Amino acid sequence: MEQAGDHERIIRQPRMSSWRPVSADSAYRELLRLHRERALIESCAALLEWDAETYLPPGGVELRADQQAMLARLEHERATDPRIEDLLAEAEGAPQGEVAAANLRELRREHDRARATPASLVEALARETTLAQGAWEAARERGDAAGYLPLLDRVVSLTRSHADCLRGGGSRYDACLDQWEPGLTAGALDAMLIPLRARLAELADRAAGGPDLFDRPVPVEVQRVLVTAVLEELGFDLHGGRLDEAAHPSTVRMGPGDVRLTTRFIADRPLRGLFSSLHELGHGLYDQNLPAAHFGTPVGEIGSLGLHESQARLIENLVGRRRAFWHWFLPRLAAAAPAYDGLGLDDAMRAVHRVQRSALRNGSDEITYDLHIAIRVDLERALLADDLAVADLPAAWDDAYARDLVRPQAVRDGFLQDSHWAAGMFGYFPTYTLGNLIAAQLFRAAPDIDDDLARGSIAPLAAWLREQVHRHGGLLPSAAIVRRATGAPLSIDAQLSHLETRYLVPYSRP
Repeated sequence: MEQAGDHERIIRQPRMSSWRPVSADSAYRELLRLHRERALIESCAALLEWDAETYLPPGGVELRADQQAMLARLEHERATDPRIEDLLAEAEGAPQGEVAAANLRELRREHDRARATPASLVEALARETTLAQGAWEAARERGDAAGYLPLLDRVVSLTRSHADCLRGGGSRYDACLDQWEPGLTAGALDAMLIPLRARLAELADRAAGGPDLFDRPVPVEVQRVLVTAVLEELGFDLHGGRLDEAAHPSTVRMGPGDVRLTTRFIADRPLRGLFSSLHELGHGLYDQNLPAAHFGTPVGEIGSLGLHESQARLIENLVGRRRAFWHWFLPRLAAAAPAYDGLGLDDAMRAVHRVQRSALRNGSDEITYDLHIAIRVDLERALLADDLAVADLPAAWDDAYARDLVRPQAVRDGFLQDSHWAAGMFGYFPTYTLGNLIAAQLFRAAPDIDDDLARGSIAPLAAWLREQVHRHGGLLPSAAIVRRATGAPLSIDAQLSHLETRYLVPYSRP
């Protein structure tokens, strides 16, 4: 595999649209140098984003919005540098190896998208989404959306404008989907979501029930120590990462050697913190195993958000809800939290596999989870198409939940439960469902892990995922990675088979 080389010292050069490369090879090297500079700017923006989610005082939000807007403008200037078109034309015209071809494919895609978007719009989106995220967090804490809705309305308006710049002959939603899952369209998404949604609603009715045994409080500090130890034992490198707390759990990769996880602990719902942390662990393992030598180039980045999400859903559900995991974890929970001393493994598994229609996506069971996603997809499509006004979103959300799951009892349990739209991440929610589908298909092809997992190790699984998924970075499209690893194109079959086996077969549940 070609190597991108060590980080080079950035040498700023004047912009000269008349500059020409002397060869295809030098053009390619210059493209990578320019892209590494962009990657460092994006890394600085990511660090500010992580700080905003964890430690930024409320009084610093407006300054942070200006900082993010400035970085977005600088990054956009580099993405639209007039020299890039000349460099791409020269490099694309010569034979290239596999790595160079992949880098050039993505560099062309990024450059074309950037040139289609005015710098003023990029800067405005960075500023308004930062302000909206601060307002979202305050609104969620207060349980009152009044002050947040005007800021969200501005974000939606700007997102519509951005989508219009990129949509070509497709819809605004197609443009948003393509940002996170290249090539995905609303039509292709519907082909999976519509039959999946119908089957999940049926499964939810058939599998509903189970005891709620994990409502015994565990102090947050106890949870923090226990979960941090679990993440480390399962392979997260704390020398190259850390775990913090935030209102909305996430994973932010600054670059090689710096991957930040955040989670949320709730004293009287200890499983929430465990599963959200296992979810972020899956993201973190992927980020820590991306090819470091290619950092700053497209090949050094993830293939798609759906693929990234598959790693999180795989560790959270296919590992974290597995009987072998609880054989290992339950004694540790009981030792850390005596309230759970005496809880048997069979009872614990019945509680872990409890199925219940609820108003909350985070903490929902495997079967109903994608029903939560389907509701969000419907609503964000309507917002982008101007079929739903932001002012009407809270009521539309509650009505949709009343039809498909259960009506929220408080606004913080309604449309305020997610920060994605405040961040301008429209078209992101489908990647959660894609992640579930990919995870099930990958796990079915992976080596059996139960003996190792019962001893607290996922080393064989982690090695298989590194080989099949992580090491490729952005070298291959996600569809090609899935097909190579599993021998088949992505479908809903593996996920439905997994859910039926786990939740409908009398209690031999894996």
